[in-house]
Order: sequence, then structure tokens, then C-alpha cells
Amino acid sequence: MKLATLKKGGRDGTLIVVSRDLSRAVVAHGIAPTLQAALDDWQQAAPRLNTLYDELNAGTAEDIFDLDLGELAAPLPRCYQFVDGSAYLPHVERVRKARGAEVPESFFTDPLMYQAVSDGFLGPLDDIAMTSTEWGIDFESEIGVICDDVPMGASAEECADHIQLVTILNDVSLRNLIPGELAKGFGFLQSKPRSALAPVVVTPDELGDAWVDSKLHLPLITHLNGELFGKPEAGEDMQFSFAELLAHAAKSRPLVAGTLLGSGTIANQDTSLGASCLAEKRMLEIIANGKPETPFMQFGDTVRIEMLSRSGESLFGAIEQKVVEYRR
Repeated sequence: MKLATLKKGGRDGTLIVVSRDLSRAVVAHGIAPTLQAALDDWQQAAPRLNTLYDELNAGTAEDIFDLDLGELAAPLPRCYQFVDGSAYLPHVERVRKARGAEVPESFFTDPLMYQAVSDGFLGPLDDIAMTSTEWGIDFESEIGVICDDVPMGASAEECADHIQLVTILNDVSLRNLIPGELAKGFGFLQSKPRSALAPVVVTPDELGDAWVDSKLHLPLITHLNGELFGKPEAGEDMQFSFAELLAHAAKSRPLVAGTLLGSGTIANQDTSLGASCLAEKRMLEIIANGKPETPFMQFGDTVRIEMLSRSGESLFGAIEQKVVEYRR
């Protein structure tokens, strides 16, 4: 099934069920007021939501309305926890190579992960508002999964059963602020503003044979200012599956229902498929020519991130955002 959140209805919006083709929707009246509420009681809520989804697709549900993507918030306008990994080692390798560093052997067995911003997410069509372009504004095209309650110490095999929803996201980064923060040895803060989520989240069964071993085997397509920027295969070169990443996060603590886990920037060894962030393209330019040529995002630039099914249908809807100057 496919779920989304209307902006109206308070800070956490209103949960709706969305048709398979993303054209129609119905409010989840009497089931759950918000997506977080549904996840808190997923074993009871999911079957009822799925029944409503079947009725919506059959055209028999009550109060069906045409879906306007402009009225959607992020599916989770805020969540209790967002942890972001870096599961694509070709991306890590290029970033480190550009500054003359090797990838430590431990990176192949111990996932990279950090605690990200979760108190608010941008909607799929919301602007990226920043005070200055000198901060090095960048997009990062990623896949995310949302789990129900995961017990501490759960194995990867157990975690696979706790992945309830899948989506795509734009993990916005401020590249020129990152080096100073990491040099402090205490992690990201100012360099990681709010991220954006796709219009809808979907259950893994909607992905069919593209969802294998807790990985999504489809290209993630990014356009910058209307031109194709990259379409790497998300199922290729992913060192750790989402189940393995969840198990890593749950090693020393339980994960609460509604936890969002990001894959990190999608990247392939095959550079002909392009990139999923400006930083990687700049790193490839440094490696090839000794200096970057591609600028970071400027005011007025737009990024579009989308994933299509094998038959060419949008699975999650598109994230499409413009960089604008922030005004209080």
C-alpha cells in the first residue's frame, strides 16, 4: 500500500491512503490520524489501511478525492529518530581519494552512521531556504526505510521483518560547513539542516521483485535544473542492506516505531551512471583535473529526485525543490 500525509491537520498532518498510480486518495478516518499513530499500532492499523487501499484502487472507498502533491507534507512531518548511513562505499572511496586518504578496512564490515535531524522534514515540493550559498548547498539522493519497534540487539534477519515502509529522500548537506564541524571530533550539527521526504511511503510488497534481501534494485534518478544528473542503480554496490543497517543501529538500544533510516548517497563503481550529489561529482573532477569545476547549488537552482518502476511509473512521487534565500 501507499501512504502520505496532508499538510492540514496540525503539526503532524493527516494520514491518507494513496492509490497505486498516485492520482487519488482517501483519508484514513477511524484507523489512525497520523502516520506516526499508525506505526505505533502497526499490527492493528496495517491490515485496516491495506483494506482501505484495496477499496481505493477498486474505486469503492468512500470520499475519494484527487491527489494534489502540493498539499502534501513529508509522510512523517517529524519523527522520533532519523539515523543516516553511508552504505555505498564507492561514494566514500571517492570523497576520501580526493583528499589523498584510503578507505579503512573496517568500513567494509562496520557501517558508517550518524544521528540526523528528525524534529522536522521538508515536504516533497518545499523550498530549500538557506541564508547563504557560501555554505556549499548540496542535495543527496537517498533511499529510506521506516521500521516499527525494533528490540535492542535484534539480528539483521530479525530487522528485515521490521522494515514496514520504504521511500526516497533528499538529505540536504552544507558541504562548506562540514570540515570544520568534523574537525571538532563531535559530529554534524550546523552542516546538516532538514531533509525532504518523497510524497509517499510504500510497503515493501509494492516494490515486487525490485525489493530483494532488504535492498531496492532500481535506479534513483536525479535531475539538476532540468538536466539528468545521475541514475545509479540503488541495488548495486550497497555494502550493507537495510536490515544490516538497522541491526547496527539497534546494537545498544531499541529503535522506536517510526524510526527513519537513510541509505546514504547512492553511488556505483560505474561512474557513467552519474552521481547522486554535487560533492561526488566535484570529487571526480578533483581526481581527474586537480580541481572542482561544478559549483554547489545557488539560489534559483532546482533538484528533482524520483524512482520509477520497471514499467516506468513513479513509485514514490518526485521530490522537487528550489533553493531560495531564507527570510525570517
